[in-house]
Amino acid sequence: MSMFCHQCQETAKNTGCTIQGVCGKKEEIANLQDLFIWTLKGISVWGVKGKEFNIYDEEIAFFIDKGMFATITNANFSRSDFIGFIKQSVTLREQLKDRVLKAHSETHGKDFAQTVPECATWTFTDETDLLARAASGSGGWLEIIDEDERSLKATIQYGLKGLCAYAEHAYQLKKHSRKIFEFLMEGLAALVDPALTKDDLMALVLKTGQMGVETMALLDQANNDGYGTCGMTTVNLGVGNNPGILVTGHDLVDLHELLEQTKDKGIDIYTHSEMLPAHYYPKLKQYSHLVGNYGNAWWLQKKDLDSFNGPILFTSNCIVPPKPEHMDRIFTTGAVGFDGCVHIPDREDGKAKDFSKIIETAQNCKPPEQIESGAIVGGFGHSQVMDLKDKIIDAVKSGAIKRFVVMAGCDGRHKTRDYYTQVAKLLPKDAVILTAGCAKYKYLKLDLGDIGGIPRILDAGQCNDSYSLAVIALELQKAFGLKDINELPLSFDIAWYEQKAVLVLLALLSLGVKGIRLGPTLPGFLSPNVAKKLIEQFDIKSISSPEEDVAAMMAGN
Repeated sequence: MSMFCHQCQETAKNTGCTIQGVCGKKEEIANLQDLFIWTLKGISVWGVKGKEFNIYDEEIAFFIDKGMFATITNANFSRSDFIGFIKQSVTLREQLKDRVLKAHSETHGKDFAQTVPECATWTFTDETDLLARAASGSGGWLEIIDEDERSLKATIQYGLKGLCAYAEHAYQLKKHSRKIFEFLMEGLAALVDPALTKDDLMALVLKTGQMGVETMALLDQANNDGYGTCGMTTVNLGVGNNPGILVTGHDLVDLHELLEQTKDKGIDIYTHSEMLPAHYYPKLKQYSHLVGNYGNAWWLQKKDLDSFNGPILFTSNCIVPPKPEHMDRIFTTGAVGFDGCVHIPDREDGKAKDFSKIIETAQNCKPPEQIESGAIVGGFGHSQVMDLKDKIIDAVKSGAIKRFVVMAGCDGRHKTRDYYTQVAKLLPKDAVILTAGCAKYKYLKLDLGDIGGIPRILDAGQCNDSYSLAVIALELQKAFGLKDINELPLSFDIAWYEQKAVLVLLALLSLGVKGIRLGPTLPGFLSPNVAKKLIEQFDIKSISSPEEDVAAMMAGN
């Protein structure tokens, strides 16, 4: 096989993509990503050893974080980017290694004698040598023979990718944590430590979930401190008469800076897919030219671009390899990259990004075509829901609300994802759906009504706002005086697609949540033994039919 990748839900045959990624990732990009992550593990080895001497470099830590983010599904397809990343990673590793070796010599009066894995010392002679090493599959999963070891390490690595995505967004809002960055290096270094047992790796799986909770809490604080506490908001689905820019992804800072730079320019700004919850934040929704949300989930972006007419800005995943006729209207920034599309560089010296190129493009485009009308309601983060706490508790005690069903996570192309639409339709009128992430596009636009003024679909926001759903559950547990979160009238029916959803799952497990239904399929990177252990310990379930699962959830199973 010329590549191997099994990090997403749509991986071929639920085993692994071996020729080309279902996401559109070519074999060379897949192998370059594997080599890049391998070199990041090498930096992390020295980062962990440097802790003895209090050596910590935030710039290097953030490079690792953003680098891992770039390898997440549908984030960066750029050959030139990854070649550059690998070169830079070796340079940074050597700088850190030299500092650690010098400190060791000065402290202990002798040379460093301990062996280190090859990724902590590997270098290359030229770009041809680098590409040959990538093509050899170095650092890939097939080098690990034992399938359970490979499974546990994949679970950790994919969880770390999700953690990096959330930490990167918080970092853009000046919120960061040395503890989180040091754990990232600890986790990556552990993946090349031959001394770790499978029990050690299982413990690291759960620790990754625990640190995921901390990372999502940090991002939640960053978003609310930066843009105000999100609250119930009605979001327009129609269009205006001006040319528009469509903004997708998760980075609120990018959207804010674009809104500032397009004031009074006759350009309307629209959110797409995971950027929809930007409307829920007071500081962002005060911009009158933030007109509404256009289109649907990420995987329908090609269709949405056909009718939008204007340019689209990708601030994070998910980008789909575009149609040739769309290339001149696609702009990437941050960790996103696609060769042939214009990339807007990172901020320099505390200044805002320069969005002049996408603004100029928009000014020469027609206004978007209207594809739907009406509005949707969201903004039910933990603060907003807690404002409704008394009303919710009364509704539960009176029997008006019989069940809460968390249907958070990801959307995707898989036909079986219609399951989530059917579940939403089949849930009885005394059930409330709690959601976050792009999975909501399967049911958010359904008219499911309300229960005593409480909407039956409570959208907390982006996938990272699954943290809000956990906070809501924990607060309700306290309010009802329950000893265990699993005693709540609460079921989890989660759709997953990529690595941020892996982190959310691990975070929920670390909080003690049991009985989670996961679909459309269980992850292909789980070996039978690892899957069995997780099922036994946490009662993770595969989804079945909508009818069977609705009946089981309403019965508390």
